[in-house]
Order: sequence, then structure tokens, then C-alpha cells
Amino acid sequence: MSTTSIAPILTSIPLPVVYDQGADTAPCVIAVQSCTSVGATGLRVRLAGEVDHHSCAPLRAILASAAGTGVRELVLDVARVTFCDSGLLAVLDQWTGMGGRYRIDEPPEVVLRLLRLAAGTLRPPPHPRRRTTGS
Repeated sequence: MSTTSIAPILTSIPLPVVYDQGADTAPCVIAVQSCTSVGATGLRVRLAGEVDHHSCAPLRAILASAAGTGVRELVLDVARVTFCDSGLLAVLDQWTGMGGRYRIDEPPEVVLRLLRLAAGTLRPPPHPRRRTTGS
């Protein structure tokens, strides 16, 4: 029997807004807006804001923890992402390296552009091997 839970995992944790004081004063913010379990081995994460190497730390931590509890399926909702660089690619590559599979929902143009540029460089999600029959 499998069940699907849509109860948010992180509802009681207020997410801080972090501003990068680097070369400019533009905010460098990523918010994990929600993280919801889907069945026994699935996770749905909704992101918003800017995604780069430094701002991906909360997402990396969530996925590492989820992988440790047996989660293998990730649905990443990036509809509210306003900037994205190779930090997201590194997270996805790490996730598939841990045996996870992922699907990206509602990607805006900024995410699609990155995925098109990276086509062929990401580790593909693992697929079951097909058995071939002899001639």
C-alpha cells in the first residue's frame, strides 16, 4: 500500500532572507518555499529567487537528508526562480550521483536556458537496464 502525503515538512521553520554583500548590493536570495513528501520515496521541493553555488546550501542539505532516509524521487518546482547558474546543475548532478531521479516542473526561461546549455554534461538519472534477448 502506498500513500501520498502533502503535509509540508518545513512549515514551522521561518526561512531567512540572505543578502550577498559581494560585488554589488543586489539580493542573492533563494527560498525553499516548501518541501513536501510524496509517498515513501518521493519529495517535492519548490524554489524561488536566485539559485547559485552559495544559495543552494539549503537545497543540498535537504536532499542529503532525504537521500539518507530513502527518498529517491525528486520533483523540483522552479517556476519562481529568477536567476539560475551552475549551482543548480551541481545539486542535480550530486542527487543523481546518490542514486536519485528528478523531474523539473514549470521551468522558466532562465532555467530552460541553463538546462539547454548543459545538455549532455549532467549525469543522466539512472534507468533500469533493459534485458536484451539473444538471437
